[in-house]
Amino acid sequence: MPSPAPIAAILAEIRAEHVALGSRPVRLMEICGGQTHAILRYGLDTLLPTGVNLLHGPGCPVCVTPGSYLDRAIALARRPEVTLCAFGDLWRVPSDRSGDLFAAKARGADVRMVTSPLQVLDLAAAEPTREVVFLAIGFETTAPANALAIQLARRRGLGNVSFLVSQVLLPPAIRRIAGAAGGPDAFLAAGHVCTVTGEEPYRQLAAETGRPIAITGFSPEEILLGIAAALRLLRQREAHPEVPAGLFNAYPASVHPAGNPEALRLIDDTFSVCDQNWRGLGLLPASGLAIRVEFASLDAGRRFPEAAPDYPEPIPAAAPVSSCLADQILMGLALPTDCPHFGRDCTPLSPLGAPMVSAEGACSAFHLHRRR
Repeated sequence: MPSPAPIAAILAEIRAEHVALGSRPVRLMEICGGQTHAILRYGLDTLLPTGVNLLHGPGCPVCVTPGSYLDRAIALARRPEVTLCAFGDLWRVPSDRSGDLFAAKARGADVRMVTSPLQVLDLAAAEPTREVVFLAIGFETTAPANALAIQLARRRGLGNVSFLVSQVLLPPAIRRIAGAAGGPDAFLAAGHVCTVTGEEPYRQLAAETGRPIAITGFSPEEILLGIAAALRLLRQREAHPEVPAGLFNAYPASVHPAGNPEALRLIDDTFSVCDQNWRGLGLLPASGLAIRVEFASLDAGRRFPEAAPDYPEPIPAAAPVSSCLADQILMGLALPTDCPHFGRDCTPLSPLGAPMVSAEGACSAFHLHRRR
């Protein structure tokens, strides 16, 4: 359990910084579903001064995986020679037109749950007559492991394994949200992502958008330290508007200025930056990673081009209800409890929108901790 004394001290700092800002309303957005869960579990938002408001961004890679990607995956799973592998949190994510992976398996598709991309390589080696496809998704945190699996697959000469990739990069999403009317005044960056990327991409992003950024951990104390740092950066920004918005690393135990050079090298050797569709945010330029042409034989999109066409997000949808507020929630323009479907006909077992499809989504977190 968190220790009360340090939390009380940090809360006093937060109150002092808010007073220095004239006690005006301030909107801070955390970009991490794990942080959202911690905030709601420990009631950190209820401890903040009136006027310091937390918004909950697209902090879950499963939530922002586009429905068109799932349509391609399910089309692959329907092929008799294909074994489709995915992490468990992806199984209930609805596609736009084809249901979800649970439904595909129920209809006879060979869909298997794995906990590591390296398991996929072992499966491909054990079943050489099957075409084994792994659904490689995630933020920058999963990119090194997926890159390693791709490189190992080529090194081991596995001719029956490929990867359907939907790797996304957080800075373009933050840039999009920062530019929206009514968007956050500052951001709390996800510490685990910055462990890979380091500080520099977020320092540049703060300067570009004019929105201060505090790199933040996951415990109650670390999250509150990030909030205090974000308020301090805002105060400094208002006192010196000629100076670019700043960055503060409130998670130095894990985030080094240069990040993880070996992980970054592995990503750069395996992937190239591309435009990417995001569920709820649409097409964001230079926000994704695609497998380099050197590894084309391991790219399921190239290997099975006829599986299903891609199409832009969002599309006129039959699945989501028109009054679902998922897009506004992902942008920080609404809370899950503002949605008329929350906890009624939209639950983790029957999600209507992106933030409810994964345990780390904002709607799912509110459903677990605040539905009463």
